[in-house]
Amino acid sequence: MINAVLYSDQIIPANEKVDLRLVELMKGRGSRIGYVPSGPEPDFRFYKERQSYYGRLHLNLDVFYDLDREHSNTETNTLLACDAIHLSGGNTAAFLSRIRRSGMLKKLQDWANNGGLLIGTSAGAILMTPTIAVDALFSARRPEDVDEGAALNLVPFEFFPHLHEKQSYLPDLITYSTHNSRPIIACPDGDGIVITDGVAECVGDLLWLSKGSVSHLEGRRFQCCMPFDPA
Repeated sequence: MINAVLYSDQIIPANEKVDLRLVELMKGRGSRIGYVPSGPEPDFRFYKERQSYYGRLHLNLDVFYDLDREHSNTETNTLLACDAIHLSGGNTAAFLSRIRRSGMLKKLQDWANNGGLLIGTSAGAILMTPTIAVDALFSARRPEDVDEGAALNLVPFEFFPHLHEKQSYLPDLITYSTHNSRPIIACPDGDGIVITDGVAECVGDLLWLSKGSVSHLEGRRFQCCMPFDPA
């Protein structure tokens, strides 16, 4: 069963409510988190920021896994032995390309499907879904035109972060939902989705978009299986 935390943003005070749910999920697992960056980090800047962030939650981010270099089986197994794995924010398409090129797509899918806890921020959260199509909106393109965006496919919905950054995002997502058989969950910064053993909990004022309609999901729980409905 899937266990995951999908953040829109992460290092802001408004995320405390999501952080508390993450800490609960980590209980009984351990405190060690592996970090997979979306792109090159020669100065480890974002890694160090996340180390400090997780440290305040009494969690230990101490495995850095660079997708742009070759890894031994031992190094990959060290990542997969972590109690959780963090997928960073950044350029979603480039991140997906790196995961595919490194041969980690299937390994991360298997790890998550076997109960591993994935934490995704923005791009990292989008990657957990069937496709990264919604990411097209961040570059003023149409999600319905994306045809090579297949991602980890761990959940049966698409996830759109940073909902309130531009007024055009919501109407564009509504339009996309009329071309799309899958529902879309749109998430403002400070909110998120917490999935525990296949049950998704909406933390904050997230929106559910399907076939042109919009509904609020705050406090809702639903089985994260196909087909599904949060009602």
